[in-house]
Amino acid sequence: MKKLLLILASLTVASLASAQLQLNGAGATFPYVLYSKWFDVVKNNTGIQFNYQSIGSGGGIKQMIEGTVDFGATDGPMKDEQLAEAKAKQGSDILHFPTVLGAVVVTYNVKEIGADLALSPEVLADIFLGKIKIWNDPAIAALNKGRQFPAKSIIVVHRSDGSGTTFIFVDYLSKVSDQWKSKVGVGTAVNWPTGLGGKGNEGVSGQVKQMDGSIGYVELAYAVKNSLPYVTIRNKSGKFIKPSIESVTAAALGESKKMPEDFRISITNADGKDSYPISGYTWLLIRKEQKDVNKAKAIVQFLRWAYTDGEKLAAPLLYAPLPDAVVKRCLKAVLTITSNGKPLP
Repeated sequence: MKKLLLILASLTVASLASAQLQLNGAGATFPYVLYSKWFDVVKNNTGIQFNYQSIGSGGGIKQMIEGTVDFGATDGPMKDEQLAEAKAKQGSDILHFPTVLGAVVVTYNVKEIGADLALSPEVLADIFLGKIKIWNDPAIAALNKGRQFPAKSIIVVHRSDGSGTTFIFVDYLSKVSDQWKSKVGVGTAVNWPTGLGGKGNEGVSGQVKQMDGSIGYVELAYAVKNSLPYVTIRNKSGKFIKPSIESVTAAALGESKKMPEDFRISITNADGKDSYPISGYTWLLIRKEQKDVNKAKAIVQFLRWAYTDGEKLAAPLLYAPLPDAVVKRCLKAVLTITSNGKPLP
């Protein structure tokens, strides 16, 4: 705790101490549980205000492009054309800073089934394609021998907004299903073949909780918070894996050597026998060149804290901390942020 307070105290330089300093951000709902904790800790120890709107990754990217926020958040990295558009409008490159890792879990509400449902990648894709429509379909029963399934319609629930959680989920489906890849594809928003939409992780988990026979996808913390069961999925190695901090970390470690310089990477369907297959990074979007020097200093100091003591708050909230090798690279990348062309202290 002493170390935490010392690091937080280092944020309280003369230009940042004012409680009037506010950083405005918007984007991903995936990391909202953790970011809320981070922002509260920093506010309570420095007076720096964080106004973060959990509107979905698509909204966060859009507002960063338009320049209406100080930082964005996304679980699906910006595309090259989006980065080019942002630079043209803002006069600055947009940097991706990975913060933590998480699991997108397939959650469901079927009273007759209870917990411990197992699905293969192929069956999961067919459910969300609308090809498997009934819970007692033989393909589901074959993966759960000895279990009784009701002749009940499957109600698919998906995101209605632009979403990084969606990006991770459909990125995975595109890797395991050629039909999904050709018919639906990958994006923060897609044309869903079937189902009902819910806004945010909150909306999807809320609808699944209310509707018997439903199935959807949310970040792990939202399933746990709503006491919803989640699916064990067969990974690339053929092993059925439960989503957990350990299995998400295994996915990250399996792909960490492939991490590019700009940190934009997919780790869905990762190698490794213990890897949970629907895992992903989440990123903060930060302008490389900052116009307001005081806000720039606050952002830089916040990132330094997040990559040290902030990471320690991840696991209790069901997020996987970054691998040490990635943290070291991120701290070096923080040094590239400038204000009026000058590096920040």
